[in-house]
Amino acid sequence: MAFLQYEKMFSRKWFIAYGLILIGAFIMASGFVLFITPHKIVPGGVYGIAIVLHHLFGFPVGLTALCFDIPLTIIGIKVLGPRFGIKTVLGFVFTAFWVDFLTYMYGNQPLIPDDVLLSSLFGGVLIGLGLGLIFKAKATSGGSDIIAMIISKYTKLPIGQLMIFVDSVIVVVGLISFNDWRVPLYSLITIYVTGRLIDLVLQGISYDKSVMIISDRPGLIRDKIINDMNRSGTIFKARGMYSYDDKDVVYTVLNRREVEMLQDYIHQVDPKAFLVVTNANEILGKGFKSLRDKVIDD
Repeated sequence: MAFLQYEKMFSRKWFIAYGLILIGAFIMASGFVLFITPHKIVPGGVYGIAIVLHHLFGFPVGLTALCFDIPLTIIGIKVLGPRFGIKTVLGFVFTAFWVDFLTYMYGNQPLIPDDVLLSSLFGGVLIGLGLGLIFKAKATSGGSDIIAMIISKYTKLPIGQLMIFVDSVIVVVGLISFNDWRVPLYSLITIYVTGRLIDLVLQGISYDKSVMIISDRPGLIRDKIINDMNRSGTIFKARGMYSYDDKDVVYTVLNRREVEMLQDYIHQVDPKAFLVVTNANEILGKGFKSLRDKVIDD
């Protein structure tokens, strides 16, 4: 059972995990009911199929998605082994319940009737936020993810690419069913926004930057980082590809303001230095969020 992760029952982490699943499922369901389903947007996954069947035959979206999720999960356990625990099952059960419950309470009218673009954007935001919370609880969304995993086992293709392929096929099914080219276009917007929000929830918002510096004055740059900025970093040896000369490479992590200060200083002491500045999505360690706090929070 190496793929499954358990929390001690009624512990703090247990309450947090199952609370995230319950809240995430509600937020995700709100995105479908208020923005996505009424406009016939097909954002991939089992809910994309359920939305198509809902508009063609009147089937309830949540129950239809559940009818796909349950057998897919059983097949996934048989083919892939014990990767899907009780939290994943509760995740798609809660989502299905909230979708049909909110539909019953609110109805089938979109929150924004005359703006499909805005609905596709905000629907993606809510679905991504809800899925991100479910993922933080170490659960999965099931559905088309399992199909991608099964195909990957036999084809050895990357799961990420297969998930895109599966969702794309479902979007094409929506296009054929509704005979409207706006369906896939709005659906792709929702899929993109959903993915971005999932990353945002899992990785958080960060203004930190990772900086790599190749300079002939590494000692001065080191002193600036340690003494003036109260930061640390790493210096490692490298060799130039063209000149084959040995170089010292300075690697550090700073916030945006500190990057600007360091760039100005490097320009003064070594105008020919080479800098690479990239966004750091998540930094764990001394001076930033500790790995221990990260594990406890998750």
